[in-house]
Amino acid sequence: MSFTLTTSVQVIISLSCYAIAALLWNYGSRMTPEQGDTFLYFAFGSNLSSERIRINNPSARFKSIAKLADHQLDFNYFSKRWKGAAATVLDVQNSHVWGVLWELNMEHLNTLDKQEGVPKVYNRKEVQVELEDGSLLPAYTYFLIKPLEEDRRPSKVYLDVILKGAKEHSLPQYYIDKLQEIEHNGYNGEVQLGLNLEKKS
Repeated sequence: MSFTLTTSVQVIISLSCYAIAALLWNYGSRMTPEQGDTFLYFAFGSNLSSERIRINNPSARFKSIAKLADHQLDFNYFSKRWKGAAATVLDVQNSHVWGVLWELNMEHLNTLDKQEGVPKVYNRKEVQVELEDGSLLPAYTYFLIKPLEEDRRPSKVYLDVILKGAKEHSLPQYYIDKLQEIEHNGYNGEVQLGLNLEKKS
């Protein structure tokens, strides 16, 4: 009798744990970057800077710094806007990219897409980013879809904006050091942020 009771209890506990796990999995699978009237965006390039992102997206509110696992920062595609190659992320196992997690009003999803040249220059995708406390959140980010070019160096002025944003939000020092080691093309003059990113000349 005692054995039967113990077995029954074990079965009930096992089923309960399974139900809870399934419930949590379903809840997590329903999470998206869009939450009501806002969405989450992971920035790793010039939009690390509060000043830069709010030019076109004034609703941007800092939420946290975050890490994107299994991705690597890279540069490609010369555009007239920045006078050099633009930042992107590549799928690379065992690598990671630090950035800023912004919360924006839904009305600025279109302006952010337009700023990034979707769908001709960048595309938007959903990723999971890790916060400093280890929790995961879904967010949108952008990646270049242009063919690789021979000169993939960013301009100095563009890299300086990225570094400014990284320091503003206190990204890890080792990561800032890595950003400072990136080779640039030497251009440090004026840039026109209102230009269409797709225009190359």
